[in-house]
Amino acid sequence: MVGKLSHEIEVNVPASEAWELYGTLRLGKLIVEEAFPGVIEKIEVIEGGGEAGTIVKIIPGTTGSKAYREKFTKVDNEKRLKELEVIEGAYLEMGFTFYRVSFEIVEKGNDSCIIKTTVEYDVKEEAAANASNVVSIEPFAKVAEAAKNHLLKNKTA
Repeated sequence: MVGKLSHEIEVNVPASEAWELYGTLRLGKLIVEEAFPGVIEKIEVIEGGGEAGTIVKIIPGTTGSKAYREKFTKVDNEKRLKELEVIEGAYLEMGFTFYRVSFEIVEKGNDSCIIKTTVEYDVKEEAAANASNVVSIEPFAKVAEAAKNHLLKNKTA
């Protein structure tokens, strides 16, 4: 079973400023400190510096979930597109064969952009019930909202 979810939010900052956050490892810090304090304890860089090929370990906090790893499979500074895939744990242990999140910063004007988040997944038929129980765009919408607030608060003149 293949699925796809997406979310968009407009932010009144230049696309370049939004990409400075989303296109780097700074997004992980925002997730831990502002979007999900306590829920995500730490995002540890295992390999790389934020470019394609970077591997991070997501360490949950109070949720009782197990740690898992993600790999940045694409970081395109020109298109302002970042893709990451779960490569160990989490969804892969629940019958998913593929789980990818894409972040794209779409320029809307000089001082405005859209943060577009897409989740794509493939799950084995026998585990299809897991998809409806665990796949949600809501955590990424919360990240985008936290990013929007952070960007507006720290907007350069």
